Amino acid sequence: MVHSYLTPNYRRNDLCFSHGEGVWLHAEDGTRYLDALSGIAVNALGHAHPALTQAIREQAGQLLHTSNIFRIGPQESLAQTLCEHSFAEQVYFCNSGAEGNEAAYKVARLWSNQVHAGRKPRLVAAEGGFHGRTIGALTVTANPAYREPFAPLPEVTFVPYGDAQALADAMDDQVAALWLEPLQGEGGVRVPPKGYLARARALCDQHQSLLVFDEVQVGCGRLGTLFGYEGDGVVPDIMVLAKGLGGGVPIGAMLARRSLGELLQPGTHASTFGGNHLACAAGCAVLKELLRPGFLTQVQERGAQLAAGLERLFAGRCRQVRGRGLLWGVALDEAPGPLVAAALQQGLVCGAAGDNVLRLAPPLIISEREVEELLQRLGAALGSLTAGA
Repeated sequence: MVHSYLTPNYRRNDLCFSHGEGVWLHAEDGTRYLDALSGIAVNALGHAHPALTQAIREQAGQLLHTSNIFRIGPQESLAQTLCEHSFAEQVYFCNSGAEGNEAAYKVARLWSNQVHAGRKPRLVAAEGGFHGRTIGALTVTANPAYREPFAPLPEVTFVPYGDAQALADAMDDQVAALWLEPLQGEGGVRVPPKGYLARARALCDQHQSLLVFDEVQVGCGRLGTLFGYEGDGVVPDIMVLAKGLGGGVPIGAMLARRSLGELLQPGTHASTFGGNHLACAAGCAVLKELLRPGFLTQVQERGAQLAAGLERLFAGRCRQVRGRGLLWGVALDEAPGPLVAAALQQGLVCGAAGDNVLRLAPPLIISEREVEELLQRLGAALGSLTAGA
């Protein structure tokens, strides 16, 4: 039973996990589940990963928090690693993806006001995008269910994701920034058409607008490259990370070119917990694993194996199997809720996204044998629904 002392804003499953190891979760009653959701693309290294566990344990035994009025060693190390392996030159740390988008929103406003004398008041974002639940993050999130209870919000032009002509029609010299996900996660694991992101980059260059990539769900190895933008070779001006960056420890980050990062002067923005010792020690441990030779190649191989298995399993039973790396969606003709529930009965944790999409995002450490186990359990769930029909 869901605890009555908690606010009712989550539709919780009446299932409580006690511990996990690798891609496996154990419920309080001892039942073992294969985790194909990773806490919604958070547990990049799975559960109780030795390197991450050791880093957290060691840092917890030394220092947890001092605030950003002092230098923080692990924060500086994590920022250096992120910049050395991306386009970015400066990093702002926070606690979540929504906060990272909030910082990016502020930078876009500062850039419009200080560099362009306020002549760029507009923002453009994609339908189906999800960027967080703070008021600022909701500004660039199209879903009316998230937006309307908090209206009125600042004006943003929303365009269909993947429609290059609609994007071109929406852009002009008054646009401060364009917000996009290199691959939409929450919106239904939607892969952009070839050339779409390059067109977005060209339009931003043409109109002197910032290109902001929200990689909260698709960054940190999830798509088989360290960052999602690398898959299309399109470099943004600002990138937002969270979820997988801490491997389960809350952390968010806004990465930017130096000229943009330096707009955040003292007093413009801050976070008490952002980038503290524990979170950044975890982030350093995660990145060290992701950067090990062959790690991302394994993600690509296991992703191809999972995709091929899903194509076989759902042949003639779905509209599309789509994704990249280890983030896959199966677009169904009906709501995925019954299949998600049936999968849970087979000891498989998966989820839903967007409109009638089954979402699979297993830990990046999943093995070849475990991918086959995932497919077998999902097949059993499909069989149970067919038998009960």
